Amino acid sequence: MTGSKAIGDANRTDDTDVLVVGNGIAGCSAALAAARDGASVFLVTKATRPENAATYRAQGGIAVTRDAPESLRTDVLRASANTANPDAIDVLVENANDAVHDVLIDTLGIPFDGNGDGFDYGTEAAHSEARILHVDASTGRHLLGPFCSHLHSHPRVTIREDTAVLSLLTHEGCVHGATLERDGETWETYAGATILATGGVGALYGTTTNPDSATGDGIAMAALAGAETADMAYVQFHPTAYAGADSFLVSEAVRGEGAVLRNADGDRFMPEYHPDAELAPRDIVARAVQRERDRTGEVTLDATPLDFSGRFPGLAEKCNDRGIPHDAIPVGPSEHFLCGGIAVDDRGRTTLDRLFAVGECARTGVHGANRLASTGLLEGLVWGLRAGEAAVGFDAESIESPTLLDSDPSLPSEFIENKFFRLRRVMDECVGLCRTPGDLRRAAATLRRLKGEIDAYVRTRTSRELYELRSASVVALLVARDALEAEPVGCHHVSEGRLEGEIRAD
Repeated sequence: MTGSKAIGDANRTDDTDVLVVGNGIAGCSAALAAARDGASVFLVTKATRPENAATYRAQGGIAVTRDAPESLRTDVLRASANTANPDAIDVLVENANDAVHDVLIDTLGIPFDGNGDGFDYGTEAAHSEARILHVDASTGRHLLGPFCSHLHSHPRVTIREDTAVLSLLTHEGCVHGATLERDGETWETYAGATILATGGVGALYGTTTNPDSATGDGIAMAALAGAETADMAYVQFHPTAYAGADSFLVSEAVRGEGAVLRNADGDRFMPEYHPDAELAPRDIVARAVQRERDRTGEVTLDATPLDFSGRFPGLAEKCNDRGIPHDAIPVGPSEHFLCGGIAVDDRGRTTLDRLFAVGECARTGVHGANRLASTGLLEGLVWGLRAGEAAVGFDAESIESPTLLDSDPSLPSEFIENKFFRLRRVMDECVGLCRTPGDLRRAAATLRRLKGEIDAYVRTRTSRELYELRSASVVALLVARDALEAEPVGCHHVSEGRLEGEIRAD
């Protein structure tokens, strides 16, 4: 097996058996599985601390089957509006308990909440029974820190933070590693296999529960290299993010414990929209919340039907710090999760040889047109382990790498900011929670022009920020184009006009 070389001067190379890009639960799981099988693993991440990964922000928890796998299988399919791939659901369900116990409980010792008789399983929207393992309403924070620490101490894993991947190294349909950047220096890392675990696309929208770094890098790099993508139209919006400055997610688990949504008139409205009321699938709740915000001016979450401070102390503290009353937490929809991404099989293999993708950047088929709550962490864990195992056994091979030019003057300080502003405005106005064919056509045309403008600068300049902007433009265009062709179901809601029963896109 080859070993990872230390970070040194610019234009160096680091050879490794497996290159993992991203340090959320999917990337960490892939790195762990590959290292367990004897491979040397080089894990790189743009993040400088666990807080910069989307996994860290996960609140509700991670679903398991308990003793009812068929029930979870049914719930995943129903939440997807019957569009999820049954074979992918089988992979998720059949591996759920073993993966969670092996990695999270036995290896990492995650202190999931108990009730005196065992685990305190929670309930969330569209789940037919309590099956969510959680730690308060900050499960991701309690999970990712120990996971990263475990890998830092693993003899076969080398982790480099604050390190971006600019592009994949490809030759005749095979991926041989990637070009990396840190502190303005670039170099090539050659790998037997490369696993993308770069997360979602929240930075494409003005309001998101994702970190600012979620610019869709992995999806863009894979697409530019020729890999197939799928289901890009299905962007899920979480219905209950705090609708104020310094927004934060108000976990679905709060509604699972009995919190109710009220409009500005004080009326509870969800029973009028769906028999499951606040626990209807996310796409339905999100559109209902937006409609009531448009109609009455505000929607709030009333958490007084439960012991909010006792059950969710972290969220209660956030509300208290901001002076938000527990009986009227202002909420609104916020971009949350991409159900599509790089097309992969049941082992995370993409359509390019030796390239794998896991986590939110991958389209496994599990979520279809709408994701069931608390299956995101589970999907990242299950597919991360499977991809990590499948990626072992290839030898790193050097190839002729492309020359990155940095010959022109630096960009004006406002260039990146202005382009992102334009991109986010188009996505918010035209490719948001509710869409029209006309808006989608306008978005595709505008984004195509914007991408062309950005590409002109990428040809002669090399910087992390510019490549992130290019990634965002590539992925935004993929979303808009797919939304013009995709079946309007689940979280891809299309109406003929701006208004449909007072539900608006903006």
